[in-house]
Amino acid sequence: MSVPSSTHDHDREEGLEFQPKFDASGLVTCVATDATSGDVLMVAHMNDEALRKTIATGEAWYYSRSRKKLWKKGESSGHTQRVIELRMDCDQDAVWIRVEQAGAACHTGRRSCFYRAVTGADGETKLNFVDADKVFDPAKVYR
Repeated sequence: MSVPSSTHDHDREEGLEFQPKFDASGLVTCVATDATSGDVLMVAHMNDEALRKTIATGEAWYYSRSRKKLWKKGESSGHTQRVIELRMDCDQDAVWIRVEQAGAACHTGRRSCFYRAVTGADGETKLNFVDADKVFDPAKVYR
């Protein structure tokens, strides 16, 4: 006999059992924030292996959808993320990690991937740079 989904959902949302809910591609979304400032640094994805490696090692691991492979944050750049705390959202389909960021989080060389603000004036939506100074030159790091 199968467990009704409402019971299963209740257990996932209110219980203490670790039950990640991966999407059809086998991924959960992960938001990484700076543990000290609270700034959002990046949004990436984790598959089961990346999530488990992150928990086991205390270092951030992700799954690259474009490269279709597992990667440890900082493996190329040296700009690592030490996980201070990992939280699951209510239905366990998203992860929030608070990290100590060494260097920059963004592959563009910036501290955060969120370096442009959206503004709307005169019916036109535009992007404006904010906190956009580069920490490193990506051309020199990613050869």
